[in-house]
Amino acid sequence: MSRIEEFEESRPLLFSIAYRILGSAGEAEDAVRETWLRYEAAPTVPAPGRVFLSAEVTRISAGVLRSAGVRRRKYAGPWAPGPPARDPYQDLERPAELAESLSTAALLLLERLSPLERAVFVLREVFGCGLAQIAAIVGCSEAACRRLAAAVSMASDGGGRALPWPRRVVGAERVARMLAAIVPALVRIGVTMEPQQVGSHPGAVFRDRDGTVLSALALDILDGRIQTIRWLTGPHGLGGGPGADAPAAT
Repeated sequence: MSRIEEFEESRPLLFSIAYRILGSAGEAEDAVRETWLRYEAAPTVPAPGRVFLSAEVTRISAGVLRSAGVRRRKYAGPWAPGPPARDPYQDLERPAELAESLSTAALLLLERLSPLERAVFVLREVFGCGLAQIAAIVGCSEAACRRLAAAVSMASDGGGRALPWPRRVVGAERVARMLAAIVPALVRIGVTMEPQQVGSHPGAVFRDRDGTVLSALALDILDGRIQTIRWLTGPHGLGGGPGADAPAAT
């Protein structure tokens, strides 16, 4: 297969990766074009090409996010819009490359936020808490909490679009960065992380200062290191209350 054929075959995947990181179809297309230029200019054909292309478009998209001069369109829609209408992976199981790109994008966002903004983001997007519950946990008024949520939304990729949160984070380095970004921010507002068996996996349960269960995660451990985090789905079904047990992980 020639380079151009391999690139064209991978183009839908590359667009999906770039779009979900950048939140802008125009910027995603630019990232895909830049990926082709780098692929075309490589002195030898990288093998496998699909892996090279996926990694390269993720690096390019991440570079756009880090650029201080990037201008983003303001988005006045809902907090978490769905994927673009022409996203080829909208109704399909996401390939590993796309799942990894979501983890990378989520980390880039978290690491740009202040500790309090991180806590609000995690409570809302990961734990599924409502605004009133977040305000009670954080210890501020709903109006102040709403302003915090708006600030987080504007810091999100795409100028106000919240990324779909990855339900699984794979790789020791990503796991370490994710926990380092999330846990201290939650501890500062009184959330505790309690080690507990979650289904058949070691894991942890998050509780607010009143002991109400907020969410849980399951861990895959290899050679003494955490390799994978699996966030519990359906946070509203935790049945919170002091002493409530965490359900099985997904």
